[in-house]
Amino acid sequence: MTAREGSAAFMAPLLVLALGHMISNLLRTLPAISADVLAADIGTTADGLAALTGAYHLTFAAGQIPLGVALDRFGVRPVSLALLGTVAVGAVLSALVGGQPGFLVAQVVLGLGSCGMLLCPMTLAARILTPAKFGLWSGLIQATGNAGLLISASPMAWVVDHHGWRLGFWIAAALSVGVAALVWKLVPAPEPRAPGPRPSLAAEARDVLRLGLSPRLRGMVWLAFGSFAVIMALRGLWGGPWLMEVKGLSRIEAGNVLLLLTVALILGPALSGALDRLLGHRRLVLTAGHAVAALCLLAVVAGGPGGWLSGALGVAMLPVGYDAAMFFAFGIAIAVQPLVFAMTRAVVPAEQTGKALSAVNLSFFLGTAVLQSASGPVAGWGGIGAALAFLAVAALVCTVLFVVTTRGQGGAAPSDSPPG
Repeated sequence: MTAREGSAAFMAPLLVLALGHMISNLLRTLPAISADVLAADIGTTADGLAALTGAYHLTFAAGQIPLGVALDRFGVRPVSLALLGTVAVGAVLSALVGGQPGFLVAQVVLGLGSCGMLLCPMTLAARILTPAKFGLWSGLIQATGNAGLLISASPMAWVVDHHGWRLGFWIAAALSVGVAALVWKLVPAPEPRAPGPRPSLAAEARDVLRLGLSPRLRGMVWLAFGSFAVIMALRGLWGGPWLMEVKGLSRIEAGNVLLLLTVALILGPALSGALDRLLGHRRLVLTAGHAVAALCLLAVVAGGPGGWLSGALGVAMLPVGYDAAMFFAFGIAIAVQPLVFAMTRAVVPAEQTGKALSAVNLSFFLGTAVLQSASGPVAGWGGIGAALAFLAVAALVCTVLFVVTTRGQGGAAPSDSPPG
């Protein structure tokens, strides 16, 4: 890291923008720690709540196409401010809703507002860093954003138990306003574009889809489809019910176990960025990390009631310490995920960064919306363990497709040459 990269002026805009991603992580995982009381309050069931929260990820995915166009056309600062304002409105709506239709509308607004919270700092980093250094910084940005998962573990479990789930959304609204003020003050305004004709908005939107379907990005798109879905399956939806309903823990005890997973999700991305620079084989690291994470999730199910591992050991189910260990291993393994963005950045020119990252992010959240929504009926049929197993197998399939479609790309970290 150069002296310029270590300066406060360089780091502050990236870290402030990453706080927006922290808020989006808080919002998308808040239902997991409050699933029972939230579902009862709005008049639905656990699998019904899975479908309602799936709307967040569906609208999040839909927002990627206009987001990619907006980032390349208008710049990071104005896009970030618009998104933070939308999130504040959605969080207030969530705190005020009284039924399923209102909660659904609030999830749609939150999904649209949150859709660029990760890509804003990623796009800024991609434009000011070399492709090699972007791999390290993408991990640091993801680690900062994953602090939102830390807030929604034990601290939010305490809030829900003592003050109700609605206060969690009020907290998110206040955080959005505060981060917007910091963005206004610390993130530089975009440089004016050179005069001359520019493509139409429709043409630029088609470019996002074209990039996502192109051979150079196809493998990353496949991996992304199953990658974030397994994180949200465990941390954002089914982890809390698994620990409370299957393992018999209290909400605070479940929050403590999820806190351990969250620590792994915070430490892991920064470690993956360092591992990327040390080994220089992104494709191999991405493949191994996702395969191990999916196997850890299957191991959790195997140690539950009726699981093959529990049966082999002659017990009703393995103790919760086993789940905690598997959760931590899962978090460390899946934390290689930011390298998908780094691998994407390495194969596109700088002027297409926003659109390319949006195309991959579209797959991250389209996959989460599709697979999380599908996990609800699976849980209704075979229980929470079946839902977790379904998502783990889907992630393994996506990993295999990534390996097949990136054969020959190598995925080595690029040399430290100037951006673009």
